[in-house]
Amino acid sequence: MTAPILVTGGTGTLGRQVTPLLREAGGEPRVLSRTARDSAEGIEYVTGDLLTGEGVEAALDGVETVLHLAGDAKHDEESTRTLMRAAAAAGVRHVVYISVAAADRVPLGYFRAKSAAERVVTGSGVPWTTLRAAQFHELAFTVARSMAKLPVIPVPGVIRLQPVDSRDVAARLVELALGEPSGLVADLVGPTVYPMGDFIRSYLNAAGKRRPLLPVPMPGKAGRVYKAGGNLSLDGADVGTRTWEDFLTARLG
Repeated sequence: MTAPILVTGGTGTLGRQVTPLLREAGGEPRVLSRTARDSAEGIEYVTGDLLTGEGVEAALDGVETVLHLAGDAKHDEESTRTLMRAAAAAGVRHVVYISVAAADRVPLGYFRAKSAAERVVTGSGVPWTTLRAAQFHELAFTVARSMAKLPVIPVPGVIRLQPVDSRDVAARLVELALGEPSGLVADLVGPTVYPMGDFIRSYLNAAGKRRPLLPVPMPGKAGRVYKAGGNLSLDGADVGTRTWEDFLTARLG
């Protein structure tokens, strides 16, 4: 009998794509959720809270592999520590963690939170694999749509992006979860690097909108990192197949 694979964050953007892929590959996903859900379509739902630890021990019963997809900038380190302590106590053999590209280079809150959570995973004593991915198309779309509501869009010229499709990330995570612990693997990024202005223009064109763009500076250490391309993964990264333009076409028609 196959051991269940516990998925945290299984109801989020990435998790909703990971769980059916696990099923197709012969895995048995068990999704940790803070709210009770009925199991369906071969996916078991269990209730637990990574902040309080309630239900986490029970959720890990019989589990050998964990896909840790849950997290946010405010609580990522804390929730990851709760999970890893319980995973170590339960004898889990492999934890796969999703992080962000340049987690250890960009001096901003979200990146720092992911880097701190990475350190929790590596120091837990549980065999691990960490995949750093670029920003998902869904997040990039949300940012672009929000900026397009402004009458004039400020554009930090030093920022370049290489957004990746979450479906490509999901497929890679399933591959890693079904394999052996591999430590820090190659980053996964999108096929194109976009200067911020080009990125915003592509959204405006797809959405049929017109807005003037205003170049603005990005000061401080973060600005220097972005200017040097420190947020990008240009060498040795794995590259997704689906483009930002493909995503816009599917989303906006």
